[in-house]
Amino acid sequence: MVTICRTAPGRSVFRGSVIGLFGMMLVSVSVAWADELPKESVLPLNLANKAVLAAVEACRKDGHRVSVSVVDRAGILRAFGRADGAGPHTVDSSRKKAYTAASLRRPTTELAELINKMPALQALRDMNDSILMLGGGFPIEIGGEVVGGIGVGGAPSAHLDDACAQAGLDSIGAASKAPASK
Repeated sequence: MVTICRTAPGRSVFRGSVIGLFGMMLVSVSVAWADELPKESVLPLNLANKAVLAAVEACRKDGHRVSVSVVDRAGILRAFGRADGAGPHTVDSSRKKAYTAASLRRPTTELAELINKMPALQALRDMNDSILMLGGGFPIEIGGEVVGGIGVGGAPSAHLDDACAQAGLDSIGAASKAPASK
């Protein structure tokens, strides 16, 4: 049995209860939809900075002045470092290598070799202005999930950029992406 108490002309407690019940139903539907949203791991800023510093230091020890960029999974810059004396071109090259590795989820050296072997894939270079198919970029994979990319630019060759990028990955416990020795 429903009891309706009149509180003012034309208003009742029953009407307020219906509105409250409707509100609770909307909240429960919203919670159910929230459960369906994808869950993503995010590369914390402190790890991004740690990787940058480790990569810059690894190259500095070998006498190379480089720039290092770390991007998130969407390719947005998360951390950046430029060694004293690194050339101005290294800023863009490191960011683009990191973007390419994160976006395509593969080491940039591997992508460059693939394009050389399969000329039909040359169009990959032109997908957008942020793609750079030169060695020195690795996806950052932690716990089986790609959470970003690291790019190094400025060492005299791609394998040296790769080595410094790998030092960055090692410093944060990310999966190794260095090519196997031949």
